[in-house]
Amino acid sequence: MSQQYDLIVFDWDGTLADSVKNIVDAIHEASIDAGLEPPADYASRSIIGLELTKAVHTLFPAAEKAKVQILAERYRHHYLAREHAIPLFEGVREAIIELDAQGLQLAVATGKGRGGLNRALESSGLKSYFPATRCVDECFSKPHPQMLHELMDELGAVPERTLMVGDTSFDLQMAQNAGVDGLGVTYGAHPLGDLLPHSPLACFDSFTKLHQWLASNV
Repeated sequence: MSQQYDLIVFDWDGTLADSVKNIVDAIHEASIDAGLEPPADYASRSIIGLELTKAVHTLFPAAEKAKVQILAERYRHHYLAREHAIPLFEGVREAIIELDAQGLQLAVATGKGRGGLNRALESSGLKSYFPATRCVDECFSKPHPQMLHELMDELGAVPERTLMVGDTSFDLQMAQNAGVDGLGVTYGAHPLGDLLPHSPLACFDSFTKLHQWLASNV
């Protein structure tokens, strides 16, 4: 059976890496450091995937510029303190190796900065499986389609044979904006109700179920 897709692009945080709690906790602690009322956990989860400054402005639209800068700096401090302990979701490593062995091209489009993604790829041992990656300090923030456009250009893929997999509405909006199919996962940052309006092919509540779909459909 011929493959339906040539390129699968994954988000990182909340899709491949179980990092959402670390992000939410870092936002909470950084808010306190900046003298701001910490947002509710659901609010912090809602901005995961955005570029950091854009995320802070979304959470604290009336905050003074100096406090926004402090919060962003302290967020980086608190997140980095936990970064070494962030695991991949169960089954991720095996799935990536299997998809690579099928001859699929794999890529990452993430709201992380380049330094953070490089560290994550090295520590996870998955760097060699992702020949192309794009980060938020290299492109417009999701849901702008630039990351996907550049990845497709680099790898010689076309929109109708490219698939985006992510845990946020920003991932699926980016897929729509780039004209590619999207899959959503609900075990990360955003609930099902936030994903469905962006027309994913399917949504999954575990990585195992996502892997099963990919094994049968790509």
